[in-house]
Amino acid sequence: MTNVPPRDTRPCSQKGSISAELVILTPVVVVFVMLVLGLGRYELARQQVIGAARAGADAAAVVSSANQAQRAATDAATQVVGSRHSCTRLEVVADTGQFVPGGVVRVTVYCRVEFSDLTVPGLPGATTVQAVQVAPIDPYRSVR
Repeated sequence: MTNVPPRDTRPCSQKGSISAELVILTPVVVVFVMLVLGLGRYELARQQVIGAARAGADAAAVVSSANQAQRAATDAATQVVGSRHSCTRLEVVADTGQFVPGGVVRVTVYCRVEFSDLTVPGLPGATTVQAVQVAPIDPYRSVR
């Protein structure tokens, strides 16, 4: 009988496995972080647009004429959005068709949100967020 050394039954060495995991997981983590940034940018813009529409409607409802309502709504909405970077193009539309005592003024705010700098697969290059707010006009005041 020959003395044969027993075979080594231990698993192979795992040298380099951390490097392989890092190479595979890094792009996944980067895409996930960029996706979170994109969704956060969208949500921030949505909240800003809702606040801007509310401020615009309130400002348009207290002016004395329908002609001043558009300017008041635009000024108020622009101040709410300010110089924040989530909205690249802001548009404010005041519907003054019912601008009479006891009527309403409807303000719609549109905001373009850019995602092109994030380069996330599945996200569009840009999208538009909009919000509509309605404010009543005091029934006991005079309107020109």
